[in-house]
Order: sequence, then C-alpha cells, then structure tokens
Amino acid sequence: MDGAELRFYRDYAPSAGGGKAFRAAIETTDLFIRAERSLKKEALLAIREAREIVEEEIALSPEFLTSLTPLGEREEAPPLVRSMYRAGVLAGTGPMAAVAGAVAGYVGKKMREHSPWVLVENGGDLYLDTGRVTTVGLWAGTSPFSGKLAFKVDATKRPIGVCTSSGTVGPSLSYGRADAATVLSHDVALADAVATELGNRIKRPAQLEDGVDWALSVEGVFGAIAIMGGRLALRGDLELEKL
Repeated sequence: MDGAELRFYRDYAPSAGGGKAFRAAIETTDLFIRAERSLKKEALLAIREAREIVEEEIALSPEFLTSLTPLGEREEAPPLVRSMYRAGVLAGTGPMAAVAGAVAGYVGKKMREHSPWVLVENGGDLYLDTGRVTTVGLWAGTSPFSGKLAFKVDATKRPIGVCTSSGTVGPSLSYGRADAATVLSHDVALADAVATELGNRIKRPAQLEDGVDWALSVEGVFGAIAIMGGRLALRGDLELEKL
C-alpha cells in the first residue's frame, strides 16, 4: 500500500477496546500497534530483533529471500524463521510470503510481555491477542464492499492472525487480481502465506469460490474471504456485518 492507502486502512483498524495506539517503524517494517499503554521503545527493539533474525537467515540461505516455491525447513533455524518455512510448505509458496505475518506475530508476542492484550498490524496483516471478540473491517481497494463490511473474531482464548493479500492494492507481489484475499488462522505466518496463494489463484470472479474452498482445505486455516469487484466468496466460521 502507498502511504495514503495505509493511513486510510489504519483508520479502520479494530480498537480492541481502547488503550494506546502507536506506530513503530524501522526501514521497510512499519507497524501499527495498539496495547494497554504505549510500548514504542519495546516495539522498536522487537522489530529490530525480528529483522535481524530474517536477515541472518537470508545470509545463510539466499534462496530464503528469492524462492517463490516451498523450501525445506532448517531444523536449527530460529522459531520465527521456522514458522515461515512451515507456512510456505502448507501454502505452496516461498517462505517470504509469510514474512509480514511472522514479524507481526513476533512483535505481538513480545508486546504481550508488557500488556495484557495487543493488536499489531503490518502492511494489512493483523495479529490479534485481545482477549475478547474483536470486529475487523474489510478493505478491498475500489471494490464496493471496501470499508462497508466487517466480521468478528473471537480472540478470547487464543491469538488470531487475519492476513490479506491484494492484486490491486499496494506493492506486494501477487499473480492474481483479487481486490482482497483474507485468511484467518491461529498461526499468523500461515494466514499470511495462504492469503498470498489465495490471491495468486484468483484472476477472474469465477475463481473466487474455488479459491476460498482451497484456503479452507489448508490445515490450520479456519476462515477465508475473497473479493473481486462486486463479488465476494466466504468460507469458514465467519459472519459478515455492515460497518
């Protein structure tokens, strides 16, 4: 997303019941975070750690950065990197398809050491550990559904990843034309990789239904939404509502 689109998207970020919202950014990693109190110093430290972990893996294995297909997991790799390898294998993508979600999850878990609840957004990918039912709005570029529909996620017991890929909004690589391909999982790295592949699979509206069927077939995914223009497909335990 460009800056204006990202700011607009963040206007629709779930409030998680108050708290303090703040931005934490290092180079290309730009996070919107909401927690019980401002934790910007702690967030910047966590972002730096996450970036170093990913950069060290790239130095050890350059194909980790460039591969568009799954790679075998290095057993000695750090947990953040291993989650990306595993997500790529399940989704049929390269590991970097999971990087935004994996970083959001890493930072979110670090923030939970200082706050009883947290929401982290990284380029449209959400890590929700809010301890409550949270409403998430849908943003799908120029689609008539954009900014008008939402769904609820129950994060009372376990964190949830809500990740979105788009072939029409933002700079991220997508081989499809979906305005939004949104995936839900308790594994935020997996949600990110599956959203990427779901977006890749949708080049015309007739592929929306098959796309969300595929997403729900991936172990660990419990919800999927795909939007293209004025058409929408939904699978899983989700119920849309008007904003």
